[in-house]
Amino acid sequence: MDKKNSRLRRAVKSRAKMKELQAYRLTVHRTPRHIYAQVLSYDSTKVIASASTLDAEVKKELTAASNISAAEVVGKAVAQRAVSEGVTKVSFDRSGFSYHGRVKALADAARENGLQF
Repeated sequence: MDKKNSRLRRAVKSRAKMKELQAYRLTVHRTPRHIYAQVLSYDSTKVIASASTLDAEVKKELTAASNISAAEVVGKAVAQRAVSEGVTKVSFDRSGFSYHGRVKALADAARENGLQF
């Protein structure tokens, strides 16, 4: 089993539990160049809020799109957008990625700006 398949297997297990709990999901996807975050309904049919390093508003605050400070800006933006839509309690879906570095920075910034995990 390769690295990608292992990550996806971990992601499926956590998503199944979140669907069972019927909780909004803050899902994160990272690539070597960018980081993306979305708040989804529990059945993944509706996007409540989203932010990424490609957004025009977020891009204004960045010097680079692939570092921890960029992840913090994305976390802050997605949290503010979700709170404005009335969602404050979410489950953190890290998509099988390890909880450190950019993923952790995004989660911490989202918590500081009003989301509860």
